[in-house]
Amino acid sequence: MSTLDDRAARAGILSEYRDLFGVWRETSAETKAALLAALGLSETDPPEPERALPRWHICEPGDAPELTAPPWSIAYEDGTEGEGQGPLPPLPLGRHRLAAGGAVCWLLVAPARLPLPARSWGLMVPLAGLRPATVGGIGGYGDLARMAEGAARQGASFLGINPIHAGFPADPGAFSPYTPSHRRRFASVYLDTDGAPGGDLIDFGAETPARMAALEVRFAAEGDDPAFAAWRAEQGAGLDRFATYQALSERFGAYWDTWPVAYQTPDDPKVAQAAREMADRVDFHAWLQFQAETALGAARDRAAGAGMALGLYLDLAVGTHPHGAETWEDRDTFAFGASLGAPPDAFAPQGQNWQLAPFNPVKLIDTGFEALAATLRQQLRFAGALRIDHILGFERAYLVPDGLPGAYVQMPRDAMLAVARIEAARAGAVIVGEDLGVIPDGLQQALQDSGILGCRLACFEHREDPPVFKRPENYDESVIASFTTHDLPTWKGWREGREISVRRDIGLTPPEHAQGMFDWRGREVSGFDWLSGQFRGDAPPESAEAMWSVLAATRSRLVSVQVEDVLGLSAQPNLPGTVTEYPNWRQRLPAGPDEIAASEGLTSAARIMGDAGRTGT
Repeated sequence: MSTLDDRAARAGILSEYRDLFGVWRETSAETKAALLAALGLSETDPPEPERALPRWHICEPGDAPELTAPPWSIAYEDGTEGEGQGPLPPLPLGRHRLAAGGAVCWLLVAPARLPLPARSWGLMVPLAGLRPATVGGIGGYGDLARMAEGAARQGASFLGINPIHAGFPADPGAFSPYTPSHRRRFASVYLDTDGAPGGDLIDFGAETPARMAALEVRFAAEGDDPAFAAWRAEQGAGLDRFATYQALSERFGAYWDTWPVAYQTPDDPKVAQAAREMADRVDFHAWLQFQAETALGAARDRAAGAGMALGLYLDLAVGTHPHGAETWEDRDTFAFGASLGAPPDAFAPQGQNWQLAPFNPVKLIDTGFEALAATLRQQLRFAGALRIDHILGFERAYLVPDGLPGAYVQMPRDAMLAVARIEAARAGAVIVGEDLGVIPDGLQQALQDSGILGCRLACFEHREDPPVFKRPENYDESVIASFTTHDLPTWKGWREGREISVRRDIGLTPPEHAQGMFDWRGREVSGFDWLSGQFRGDAPPESAEAMWSVLAATRSRLVSVQVEDVLGLSAQPNLPGTVTEYPNWRQRLPAGPDEIAASEGLTSAARIMGDAGRTGT
């Protein structure tokens, strides 16, 4: 019988890892046992017998896989089949199922490398905040389209937003875009309705029910649209399951783990009975998805029509809520009893538990990476560029069992990258992998080899003390460069040390540590000002123009400009480590799409980017 350590090792559970501080942390026996259970593996199962084929194999389109098998059969992705024996035939792009000798191998036929995008720039905006207080309501897909057209007129090649996955209308307080209910469905809360002037913060508790009520009025008038009926018929059972979940959430609450047991499984007869009883509500939620995809498609088309080379730059959340629509519909693909998280670091000395359901690598491989492929494909229907949040999870996922310390689980990196290349090649899209944090050895090289862009934040690109910032010509080419992100201070806030003050004031940073952090920030600002002095011309060092001049000069193929910097704002959209202590994701911008497009700040950014040879076409 194999030991616990042997079983854990075969499952890819790392026995130890080095944290951000260089400390080796050992995985306990309790954590190993809990993670095996989360992956659906027993501590005592015998080792898998020797296989006639590998679990998966990667090759390029038009090539024959370097595999020789006894009599084999291939189920191609398009539904056709083939059979033979000995060498395999050349294969088309896609994921194909090879069966031989009682074993199954997934043939992942992907281009070796995606082409890099042209040297250009784009604008990042918080979609919900695109309606200022004078307009009110929640920013929507129509606002997104107007913003894309306005940014395109200024020469931007893309417009980026946070995830727009389906959320929880039954729980208006669950508005974080990175804790979705379903990543293959879209948020109905971004469907446009009239708002009323309000405060500087979005009140989702009031705005979400108001928007849904207005949409119900529209549905009563438009729900019999033949175009909706035809679209729904094409969508099949998957859409019906999602719409049924949304209807059940109105009856039992947003999260399926609190529902009566019979309704926690979509195949239970009581679920089918409830769907018949609530047919009007199921119809409504299906119609909302039709409207969301229609509106998102219109935004995509308007961006392209305005001349944007990449168009919408969407964002794929790293995980999904453990008790939302995605896990209710597809229980087997996820690891239960453990959450995605992060090991201890300077921001969270005890580590982080993100309360997100991770993909189960065992089931992911068994199903030919279907859930990953389908999720990417759905986003890429509307995106010319797609950011994969925390792509470190393609290499290894930090899983935190309930009540125990976390540990890393090895993921099938090369296969997952191949799936990403397959879907991006089909869509003609760019993939960006958010590769920030503790980077596993070899991951960034693997991303480069795949033509997947990494992320570089200029605020962190320095060494020594006092800081010496990386020169633009030393940036990698295959990355997207920005100064910070939504999780970090804005340009103005960074110079002020605003996030240090906020963390101190709400008790996250001890006051005795804050002064040292302010002193360090002062040295960082001086170091960046010295660098920008070689590029900014007559622009003052504290101006956003000084920072954009450095970014524009980098070798990086893409540069991202934050709308908060365009508008000269101090407050960052999200402060990691907080829930109610900071107004995460609720801050309105002081201007709407048309005003932002015509603003002096965006005009200046566009001029600097254009002077550096960055164009939107």
